[in-house]
Amino acid sequence: MISFTRLVQNETLKVWRKKRFFVICFILLALIPIFTYAQARQAESFRKVTGTTNWKITEETRINDYKNRINSPRLAEEWKRFFRIEVQRLQYYLEKNINPNEPSGVTFSRVFFENAIGLFLPLMVMVIAADLVSSEYAQGTIKLLLTRPVRRWKVLASKFVALTFYVSLTVCATLLLAYGISGALFGYGGWTAPVLTGFVVDGATVDTTGVRMIEQWQYMFMVLGLTWFSCMVVGIISMMVSVIVRSTAAGMGIMLAVLIAGTILANTAASWESAKYFFMVNLDTVTYLSGQTPPIAGMTLPFSLGVLLITAIVAKAIAYAVFVRRDVYHL
Repeated sequence: MISFTRLVQNETLKVWRKKRFFVICFILLALIPIFTYAQARQAESFRKVTGTTNWKITEETRINDYKNRINSPRLAEEWKRFFRIEVQRLQYYLEKNINPNEPSGVTFSRVFFENAIGLFLPLMVMVIAADLVSSEYAQGTIKLLLTRPVRRWKVLASKFVALTFYVSLTVCATLLLAYGISGALFGYGGWTAPVLTGFVVDGATVDTTGVRMIEQWQYMFMVLGLTWFSCMVVGIISMMVSVIVRSTAAGMGIMLAVLIAGTILANTAASWESAKYFFMVNLDTVTYLSGQTPPIAGMTLPFSLGVLLITAIVAKAIAYAVFVRRDVYHL
């Protein structure tokens, strides 16, 4: 009988030999310097427009710009709502004398995760998870794998453990690369910078009664935890698709379409309340920490975590049910 630890080792090595994690690292190495340079140029352009490096004047200028956009009759109501919330949030930072965008490698990493959690990082995880099982069918190794003296549920469980390892490794690698590269330009400090969290968005108003100030390393820890959870849900769903669909290309295509559809829904279907029950609309859980506008009115952090958790449980149950019962001898 093959031990479960040995199964996990085998599955981990399989993913490692496919070099897909290295592809993810290469993509990050290529894109993060571009994002770092773009942010530096944006900050420089904003300084030229305002004519100062004083962050308060910069934020006041940003607030005035948002107010002017709100008064535009051509702007959609969803965007007006977004700008009203941003104005209230930024004004609160000014009142508390806290710079929400203090330049540092930690701040860049935090902002990078806030923007990448909705689509970019889930796509990176999908690259690893989409062929964990379907590749066994494509290579013809599924019969050899399932004829060993080990229960099928243990085989699939070992793949889930390997998936968890690589999702964790992807999140950690993203943090190290983002912090290491951006820190060379913005500095490696900022871990103890104050950050405000606990904003509650209610319609077009921001409730600040529960807001509290924490150090940025604590905030970063929460961001990483939420990012890992969202990526794990995408990984589990991708693995379920990999079990059901025997073609790796088809599985990747399905997940790519689903994730992109979630981004489109979040940006264009704010008035369709039922859309909040789709898991892909709930992936951006970091939004609730910073007090930004949720994709659909009424969504909260517990709600999004609940939708993601239920989706992951259902996807995992389906994956086990299909994998355990499928007849591989007639494939």
